[in-house]
Amino acid sequence: MAVRIRLRRTGTRNKPCHRIVVADIRSARDGRAVENLGFYDPRHKSEKIDLERAEYWISNGATPSETVLAIIERARKGVNLADIEKKSRPSKKSVAKQAEAEKAKEEEAAKAKEEAAKAKEEAEKAKAEAEAAAKAAEEAKAAEEAEKAKAAEEAKAAEEAEKAKAAEETKAAEEAKAEEAPAEEPKAEEKPAEEAPVKEAKAEEAAPAEEPKAEEKAEPAE
Repeated sequence: MAVRIRLRRTGTRNKPCHRIVVADIRSARDGRAVENLGFYDPRHKSEKIDLERAEYWISNGATPSETVLAIIERARKGVNLADIEKKSRPSKKSVAKQAEAEKAKEEEAAKAKEEAAKAKEEAEKAKAEAEAAAKAAEEAKAAEEAEKAKAAEEAKAAEEAEKAKAAEETKAAEEAKAEEAPAEEPKAEEKPAEEAPVKEAKAEEAAPAEEPKAEEKAEPAE
């Protein structure tokens, strides 16, 4: 026959107590048992089972119930039921509240992560803009310095050109003056030549005038 190791309820109402029995699988819950292996009192957290006999029946094909199997496992490990803290089962309200709290926490974490990513992106953007502005400022400064240098070179070149032009003009004036000086000297030499004929003409005019006077002086002598 097929047997099962299970609990048989004893005790009174609202004070349950169980015996661990080996019974025919077809018998009622509180029916006749083949063998009594121990007891289980959940109210006082006490239990006892004949582990050797339980192992014997299991080896002969008996199947333990879920609760009896847990009792056997504790007996194998040497763990007392009183040492095990019963986990309280949370209510539906507390479970829903906890789920809402976890959801809110996840949403807050996601929001914080998104804000952190946004802040990082803005920081990178600001950094890139600052670098671009610094680069533009450097380029503008370099361009300004280049323009200043170019203007200085142009001014220097213009000054040198003016100096060269002034030197050329001075040289040309000196050359012109040098060319005019020899042309004036012949004029000074030609002046006495012009004066000589004038004196000769004056002398000739004066000589005939004096001759009649000599003739006049000669006439009274006759």
